[in-house]
Amino acid sequence: MSRVTRRFRIAGKVQGVYFRHSTRGEARRLQIAGYAENLPDGSVDVLAHGAVEAVEELRRWLHRGPGSARVDSVTEITVESQVSVTSTPEFEVR
Repeated sequence: MSRVTRRFRIAGKVQGVYFRHSTRGEARRLQIAGYAENLPDGSVDVLAHGAVEAVEELRRWLHRGPGSARVDSVTEITVESQVSVTSTPEFEVR
């Protein structure tokens, strides 16, 4: 099974609406490692490492998020190294 690491920046009404915790639930369901973290500009940073199909499914989910969120954009960011992912065996909220 082929594995990938992808990083996403999600903008919109995504802080204070349970976005990170909902993302963790989806990631765990899909067996994806990584994290979700609030950023000072009001966006959320998500790093996802797992099976190609699972990461793609999470990417699609990030475009809508939980019901209380309003996602304006999802931008994929180039991942420089997988070192930070391999040290995190599960998906965590930061």
